[in-house]
Amino acid sequence: MAWLSISLDADADSADAMADALIEAGALSVSCDDAEAGTSGESAQFAEPGMAPPQAWRRNRLTALLPAGADAGDIVAQAARECSLAPPAFQTAVVEDEDWVRRTQRQFEPIHITDGLWIVPGWCEPPEPQAVNIAIDPGLAFGTGSHPTTRLVLRWLTRTLRGGESVLDYGCGSGILAIAAARLGAGPVAGVDVDAQAVLAAQENAAKNRVAARFCGPDEFAGGPAQIVVANILANPLIVLAPLITALCSSRLALSGILEDQAPDVVAAYRAHFRLEVADRDDGWVLLAGERL
Repeated sequence: MAWLSISLDADADSADAMADALIEAGALSVSCDDAEAGTSGESAQFAEPGMAPPQAWRRNRLTALLPAGADAGDIVAQAARECSLAPPAFQTAVVEDEDWVRRTQRQFEPIHITDGLWIVPGWCEPPEPQAVNIAIDPGLAFGTGSHPTTRLVLRWLTRTLRGGESVLDYGCGSGILAIAAARLGAGPVAGVDVDAQAVLAAQENAAKNRVAARFCGPDEFAGGPAQIVVANILANPLIVLAPLITALCSSRLALSGILEDQAPDVVAAYRAHFRLEVADRDDGWVLLAGERL
C-alpha cells in the first residue's frame, strides 16, 4: 500500500489552523517543521533560561500524509478555504509502504568519530570492539553523532580530556557528549536540558552505557562551576545564555551549533571572560573553543 505526501509552507499565524484544516479535509496526519532549519534563520523550539518564550516558526513546513488516490489539490484548496487563505503552492510525493523499523535502522550505522571512538546503534556490532563504543539509538532527543555539530564537540573532547576533569553539557539532548566525556575519563559529569524528554533520554542512555552522569533541568541543577563546559545548541541561544554559561565554567569552554558566519557574534558575547577561537569546522558549522581569561 502506498500513500501520498504533500508539503507546503505556512507562516506563523496560519500554520496551526492550516494543519487542523488539512486533517479536516482528509489528511491522515500532518507534521510541522521549521522551514528554515539548518540556516541562520533557524529558531529554537524551547526557551532557555533568560530567553523570551519561544514563538512559532516564521516559516513552517507542513507535511501531510494522504490516502493513495486522494485529490491533493482539492484537499489543499479545502483547507485553505477553511482558513480564509488563497490556496498555497505545494509539492507531492508518493510514500511507498515498507518495513519502517528496518528503514530507520538502515539510516543509522556505526559512526567513526576519531581513532578509538565510535557511536554505535544498539542493533549494530561495534566495528572496533576494543575502541570506546558509545551506544546511542535515535529517539526523541537530539544527538546521535550523525550531525556535524555533535561530531565537532566529540572530536574536541577526545583532543582535550586528560582524565578527571569535571564536565557540564549544557543543552545535553540525548546525553551523548556527557556520556562520551565520562567514557573518555572525565568526572564528575553532568548534563542540563530544558526538555524533560531529553533529560529522560539522557538518563536512559547513561544507564545503557554504564556511566555515572547526572542529568536534570536547569532549575534543578545545583552543581558548582565545571572545569569544562560544552554546549551544542544554536548561535542565538548561546549568545543570550552567555552570562549563565560563563558562570558555570571555570576553565575551558566549547560551543557548537554555530554556522561559520555566526561565529563573530558568539565570540563577542563571551569576549569579556573567554578567548574563543574557531577550533574545528565541519560542513559549514564551526566549533568555538577557548580558556577563561
